[in-house]
Amino acid sequence: MEVRHEADEYEARLADVISIVRDTVRRRWKIMAAVTAAIFVAGVVLVSLMTPQYTSTAKVRLDPSRNPLATNANQTRAELTPEAIETEVTAIRSLDLARLIVRQNKLDTDPEFAGKLDKSGTTLNNSEARANAIAAAVLSHLSVDREKLTYVLNVRFTSTDALKAAKLANAFADGYIATRTTNKIGNAERQSAWFEQRLNELANEARQAEARAADFRASSGVVESAAANSAAGTVADQQVAPLAGGLAAAESDAAAARANLEAARGQTRRGGLDAVSEVLKSPTVVQLRAQRAEALQNKDAVEARYGERHPESIRVREQLSSIDAQIDAEARRTIGSLQATAAAAEARASSLRSSLGQLERQREQTTRASVAADSLEREAAAKRALYDKMSQMSLESMQAARLSIAQAEVIDRAEPQSRPTSPNKPLLYALSLLVALAAGAGTIAVMEMTSGGFRSVEDVQTQLGVPVLAVVPKVAKAENPNDLLLDRPTSMFSESYRIARAAILGVRGTRAPKVIAITSSLPAEGKTTSAVAFARTLATANARTLLLECDIRRAAVRQIVRTPAPTVGLVEVLHGEASLDEAIQRGDVANLDQLLVISPYFSAENLFGEGRMEQLLATLRDRYDHIILDLPPLMGLADGRFLAVLADATALVIKWNSTPISAAQSALNWLKGDGSNPVGVIYTQVDPSAHSVGGLYYYSKQYSDYYQAN
Repeated sequence: MEVRHEADEYEARLADVISIVRDTVRRRWKIMAAVTAAIFVAGVVLVSLMTPQYTSTAKVRLDPSRNPLATNANQTRAELTPEAIETEVTAIRSLDLARLIVRQNKLDTDPEFAGKLDKSGTTLNNSEARANAIAAAVLSHLSVDREKLTYVLNVRFTSTDALKAAKLANAFADGYIATRTTNKIGNAERQSAWFEQRLNELANEARQAEARAADFRASSGVVESAAANSAAGTVADQQVAPLAGGLAAAESDAAAARANLEAARGQTRRGGLDAVSEVLKSPTVVQLRAQRAEALQNKDAVEARYGERHPESIRVREQLSSIDAQIDAEARRTIGSLQATAAAAEARASSLRSSLGQLERQREQTTRASVAADSLEREAAAKRALYDKMSQMSLESMQAARLSIAQAEVIDRAEPQSRPTSPNKPLLYALSLLVALAAGAGTIAVMEMTSGGFRSVEDVQTQLGVPVLAVVPKVAKAENPNDLLLDRPTSMFSESYRIARAAILGVRGTRAPKVIAITSSLPAEGKTTSAVAFARTLATANARTLLLECDIRRAAVRQIVRTPAPTVGLVEVLHGEASLDEAIQRGDVANLDQLLVISPYFSAENLFGEGRMEQLLATLRDRYDHIILDLPPLMGLADGRFLAVLADATALVIKWNSTPISAAQSALNWLKGDGSNPVGVIYTQVDPSAHSVGGLYYYSKQYSDYYQAN
């Protein structure tokens, strides 16, 4: 239920908005129509004066697979990125290409491009600046875009001449391909020349690096091993291994010789020379020992036979002594041999050890030289590799120069168009109409928003907090609202004051106010007309009524009523110059009397003060059922506020869509603050078609049968 209630409220608000829009259009349709017609006519004229434009399109296909240097399938299937395609678009729209097209097609004298430049009066310093300006003008007619996600570029040119548009579109497409190919060949040739120069430099650098490496190896003794799988080394490196092996053998021999010598010395100390194993093993000693043994046998035999003193015994003993001496000499010689062998082995080992130390020191020096040699060799190898790479790049560049195959082609040449592509006049006419309607609607909307007045009963009741007594319709300009109540008492205008009478006097027999004041916050709101019409309405209802004009400075009632001009009036009565009976005259309807002002009266005196107005009203209350006071406006005048306090009820007149809200609020606050009784608002000069007045729909066509036709 709550959702349905919200929906009903939304529909009601929407209906109110539609009603407001409809009312605004009904009231201000002439202004809207005038603005709409003026703008639409201007739009039609402008569109009609537009020069027809023809646009022709040439299609250029970019083919990334047509690469003359492609070495594999992946390079052949290369793809162009969106950035690369945008780069090609920019190349077609380049100023250099535009200047080329201008020169080739002599566009510097074409009125479509150069004529505008001359008419503009732009001063150019030189011919180059003029050429650039004309090229820029030509580019303003050119557009290049990618066709969806393809590699096709649409080259469009727009001109007032269909043939020229097609010609220049094709010229830009062909010029782009030619410029692209020429630039590619030129770049390749320049690269080839640069590569050739650079190759010569790199060849010299590689040769110099190799020569430095070879010279350094030769001078430092760094040589390469003959074995293909062995590492490079120095002469010292090659000598160390065999020398180290000889040193090891020499030291082993020296150790063995020292061991033999020490063993011999130990044996000598324990048992003499005869106990030395080397001596015992000596063949000479073995032979001498055999001879000694034989000599000993002979000695014993001879001494036993001849005695010790026999010459033969002496000879045998001398022979034995000689053999012993030989054995001792041979033993000593063997021991000396061991000493010599040990000394020789030690000397040889020491020599080898010294040679190896010298080689180690030399090796340390040559190791550092080897590192430097390796660095030079690597430098030479790097220069050789760079030379090989540069040589390959040079070969590719020369191939590109010789085999320059364009990677773009025109697949669809531009053709002259038989009909203009722009402007689309039917569409522009429709847009002009829409703009005109929007301008007209905006104009009346601004007028409505800047009017500053009340536009509905809801506005009055919300802003002021008092009820609307009646809504008085605005009459046609040809009619006088002051005569409608007399001439057409059943019209909408007359009925509105009968509604006001019912609202003010009440309908249930309650005590009705006798003195009723009608005022407004500002002049020209229909206050006097409402006072006269309301007095006539009361009189036609068989109530004795007096219309008392209190707006003495304006004195307009005498111009409204259908009675002769009075000779004396309210001013004279208050001054005591005329009696009340002399000043009151019969009105223009039965039961209506009127006490008017014969002419505008301006004075600084307090005409209504000193109890004169109170006494006058007290006298009149006994003679009439109702007294209608036509008060002056409240803003800027003090009489209205003073007199409103003397009335039983006060009705404030507000002009529809005109009276400022602040003025009405101030007037109502003054009335309440002064102690008067503001009973409500008479809403005057309301557009009869304005349904937004809120609930009072008796002006609509549904009530047309209830009122007298206009």
